[in-house]
Amino acid sequence: MAADTAAPADRKSWLALYTLCAGTLMIVLDGSVVTVALPTIGKELDFSQSNLAWLVNAYMIAFGGLLLISGRLGDLLGRKRLFLGGITLFTAASLLCGLAKTQEVLIVARFLQGVGGAMASAVTLGMIVTMFTEPRETAKAIGIFSFVAAAGGSIGVIAGGVLTEAVGWNSIFFINVPIGAVILVSAVRLFAPDRGLGFGAGADLIGAFLVTSGLMLFVYAINRIESDGIDSAQALGFGGLAIVLLIGFLLRQAKARTPLLPLRIFRSRYLSGSNAVMILFVAGLFGFQFLLALYLQSVAGYSSVKTGMAYLPGPIVIAVISLGYSAKLITRFGTRAVLLAGMVATTIALALLGRLPVDASYAVDVLPSVILLGVGAGLALPAVIGLAMSGATPADSGLASGLVNTTQQVGGALGVAVLAALAGSRSDSLTRDGKSVAQAVTGGYQLAYLVAAALMVLGVALAAVVLRAPKAAAETGLAGAGGPDAEEVAVPAPQTNQ
Repeated sequence: MAADTAAPADRKSWLALYTLCAGTLMIVLDGSVVTVALPTIGKELDFSQSNLAWLVNAYMIAFGGLLLISGRLGDLLGRKRLFLGGITLFTAASLLCGLAKTQEVLIVARFLQGVGGAMASAVTLGMIVTMFTEPRETAKAIGIFSFVAAAGGSIGVIAGGVLTEAVGWNSIFFINVPIGAVILVSAVRLFAPDRGLGFGAGADLIGAFLVTSGLMLFVYAINRIESDGIDSAQALGFGGLAIVLLIGFLLRQAKARTPLLPLRIFRSRYLSGSNAVMILFVAGLFGFQFLLALYLQSVAGYSSVKTGMAYLPGPIVIAVISLGYSAKLITRFGTRAVLLAGMVATTIALALLGRLPVDASYAVDVLPSVILLGVGAGLALPAVIGLAMSGATPADSGLASGLVNTTQQVGGALGVAVLAALAGSRSDSLTRDGKSVAQAVTGGYQLAYLVAAALMVLGVALAAVVLRAPKAAAETGLAGAGGPDAEEVAVPAPQTNQ
């Protein structure tokens, strides 16, 4: 097996991992930090409500739309080169955001942040699985990365509230400048150079246009659902056009001589199945983060800082599980078993929130779900990411990394939009039935959480059926080379393409 010949990583590899995670944390934090600061930014720069939404939309459209192509460009041009370019652009755009005095400049700078964030984020997982080839170390490294990705949003809510109130909204962007500079210096010194496959291995410009425009339009349509409702004509129109473009992209890839996205990668049951499971999982997880913040502020009357503190137990639990136990549990019980346990814990947490009362007690009605969500994310995310990356060849690890990140972003955004729309529709219905505002809003959130729990049940069933190890592999002990039920860590040992 690959596990028998893989060499353990040296100290430089672990320092490189921490550099990659620092870059990921900076990018993840930026999304939630900005959300908290939106009211202050809107007041100081005189944004209308519709224009203010573009501070989020501009970033998400660029970020979600460019992840997939950025992952492939990492394979073609070199992942180190793309990561450095992405961090450089993100840092420069952050400086421009902080200096912005007009709405137009700030929106353009946010779009550029999204481009840089996509470039750096798309190749991170691909770099991790080429640096760590020993299965247990791979699981540990992915556990560290998963903690950063899962906990970063909650940490950002806390940091955003504190920085905005204490220093001002500009500080949430300026703080990225010294952090980005340190990451760049570390990356130049620690990352081994990689040549990439060259444009001849996949320079499909037509395919690049189709997938980028399709994903950007799809992300925009999702944002319209969130703001205008699930039956919005604009959302449905742009969503339909996006689907047409994405179908055209897949047809193009089936016939292109050098496809941007070789469709053969979807032959891997683990890669395809894991990405499908991830869509359902992050839809529920992101929905929880978004809806609970709304409930705590609109119904329970929490301030932005107090809301952030209410989330704090979640990142702490995620850290304990993903950093301290996930790799050991995966080694002991297999990746699929750990994934299922995490998703079951998340399902229970969402179901409990489905009975959230108007006058909820934080300790009784909210905290247990926050802790269970932390357990679920700490177990499930490292497992599902490991399974998804296990289905990629070394030459396609950047593409697989971009696909995983695209799945997370699009699935999470879609989950938030649909659940928020369902909550709003239910609240309107209860208001017409004579319920108070607090009762109607709470009733809407209850329905959304129950739907999220149902999505999670569907994800559990999908993982249980699709991600089973082949019988022959389990009997011969080969499941450790890519199957989820092995005694060894269920992540292969990809060889570096350097």
